[in-house]
Parts: sequence; C-alpha cells; structure tokens
Amino acid sequence: MRLATLLIPALFIILILSGCTPPQTEDQATIERGRYLIKISGCNDCHTEGFLDEGGNMPEKNWLTGSKRGWHNEQGTTYATNLRLLFSQLDENQWVTMARTMKTKAPMMWYRLREINDADLRAIYRYVRWLGPAGQPVPTALPAGVTPPEPYIYFPTIH
Repeated sequence: MRLATLLIPALFIILILSGCTPPQTEDQATIERGRYLIKISGCNDCHTEGFLDEGGNMPEKNWLTGSKRGWHNEQGTTYATNLRLLFSQLDENQWVTMARTMKTKAPMMWYRLREINDADLRAIYRYVRWLGPAGQPVPTALPAGVTPPEPYIYFPTIH
C-alpha cells in the first residue's frame, strides 16, 4: 500500500516532466473535432461579433456569442444567434433535430446544416457546450419594411 502511495505521484511527476501528455479521451477528441468544424465552416464569421473585422483574430473565449450587426434585406433584418446561450438550453438530440429541420432567413445557410452527418453535428454541440454559456442575447429580428439601427449589412435575398 505504501509503495503504491509513493509510486503514483512519482509516475505523475515523471509524466509531466517528460513532456508526455496522456491520450485524449473520446470526449476530448469529439470536442476537438467540433472546434475544427466550427473553424472551417465559417460559423464565427457571423456568430462572433467582430470576427470578420479582425480577420479571424479573435480569442476563443469570445467565439459564438452572437452579433448585434444586422443582416438586412427585403425579408427584414436578422441577427446571428448567440449559439452559446442557445445550446445551453438544448440537449444534444434537440440540437440535431433543429439542425435537420430549421429554415431561417438569409444569410444563414440552413440547408447546409442538413448535409452534416450526425456525428459531426454532435461534435459541434459538444464543443459549444464545452465553451459554456457567455455573452448576451442578440437583438430581436425586425420585419420587412423596418430599417434597422446601425450596424447592419444589406444582404440580398438568396433563399
């Protein structure tokens, strides 16, 4: 017993000092997959305030907190949702169902979500949940014919 008590801390110290890292768990690998998918899919372009303006140079702690910049066209004005607050209210299966059934206004390319396989949708969900809730709700969408306050971008209707 005493030998085990001495050996476990010693092995832990050796592991740290050797620069080795323990293998990733399945959940850590899924979170990393979700981070990767968020990076390459352009989610931050709209769902992170200032991401485009800063050329993507934005701390991860600010990612996916929504934007007050409106996207305006003939259908009205929409705002990119704070995904971190949204996902904190959904379970994983609700997210997958939402991704499969949602239909939004421009510029959100909702039809592309339907092409993402379940494993990748779940990885995105787990990554966003790992980030945790942060930020504030975005402004409420405005109907057609109402000019939004600045800042907003005119975005022609495409779907």
